[in-house]
Amino acid sequence: MKRLPLAVLIFAFCVFLAWSVALRQALLFLVGIGLGAVLAGARFGFTTGWRRLIEQRDPSGVLAQLVLLAIAAAVSMPLLAAYPTDLAAALGPPSVSLIVGAFVFGACMQVADGCGSGTLYKAGLGIPLNMAILPLFAIGSFLGSATLDRWLALGALPPYGLVTHFGAPVALLMTLAGLALVGVGVVRWAGRAAPLWNRKLLWGAVLLAALAVLNLVIAGQPWGIVYGFGLWAAKVVTAAHLFDPSANAFWSEPVNAATLAQSVFLDVTSITNIGILAGALWVAAGKPAAADKTMNGTQWAVGLAAGLLLGYSSRLAFGCNIGAMVSGISTGSLHGWIWVPMAFLGSLIGVRVRRRYAF
Repeated sequence: MKRLPLAVLIFAFCVFLAWSVALRQALLFLVGIGLGAVLAGARFGFTTGWRRLIEQRDPSGVLAQLVLLAIAAAVSMPLLAAYPTDLAAALGPPSVSLIVGAFVFGACMQVADGCGSGTLYKAGLGIPLNMAILPLFAIGSFLGSATLDRWLALGALPPYGLVTHFGAPVALLMTLAGLALVGVGVVRWAGRAAPLWNRKLLWGAVLLAALAVLNLVIAGQPWGIVYGFGLWAAKVVTAAHLFDPSANAFWSEPVNAATLAQSVFLDVTSITNIGILAGALWVAAGKPAAADKTMNGTQWAVGLAAGLLLGYSSRLAFGCNIGAMVSGISTGSLHGWIWVPMAFLGSLIGVRVRRRYAF
């Protein structure tokens, strides 16, 4: 698709949102477009950054992610403290569900070559595997939400927010200190095998941090991915009379039940996800089509299975690299700090599986 007709479609949809849905949704759609354009334009892959660190001792991708987290936290935490009734942190309960979900997610994202945001923007770029994984991710996210209560019954603590318990200044200092320690560890892991910084990724980190803060201010909640996927699948199975939300612990909660009953365009996560797809499509429209990498049947089967598990495990872990890591850590949630090491351990397994099947 050429950029002119795509621009007309994007403009028309934005006008529709502003006129028929809400101005906030139109603004969030524009934020999503920015997120998708930056992710696709800079090829800011959270999955790829971790894999390059593991396999090539290249720290540039992970260090850029730490810069993103630091900038987002430096702005988000004071905002959360100043407007506690208007803005919410991305809190998740430390739990067995979180530990298992993060580990499985970390492994599967390496096999599927994309986390939540990676699946979205690579699908927008027209990469066949990620296009096929996107609906499976949504199905998996719905299945995870439908069984989440059973996982939480295995053991869970209340969500713990650093800003709430320590105040913004102390919470920010703790977060920056933690990020600095991780950075030192990453540099020591890498040695001198590769340059520490990648200018394109650093610019991507700055822009993503700014857009993530905009999302927080406009939506009143941090940037997320996974909830929107699960909602899409839940709407389909509910409309097809295959699922009774009133009989499920997750979807019968008042907030989730209300979201399920209303238009998908009113959900802030869904509209941002749609924007990310549009932003990636915009980047793809300005570039020549890349040659597809041929995959055999076994690779397709393994990749698609990983995509389904991505969705399921991300719901158990209360987010992916965006909802749990970026938004969790930058808004002071303890669960984000648990998610990262578990997902990294999973990635150590995932890169081996990826190598085993010659992806």
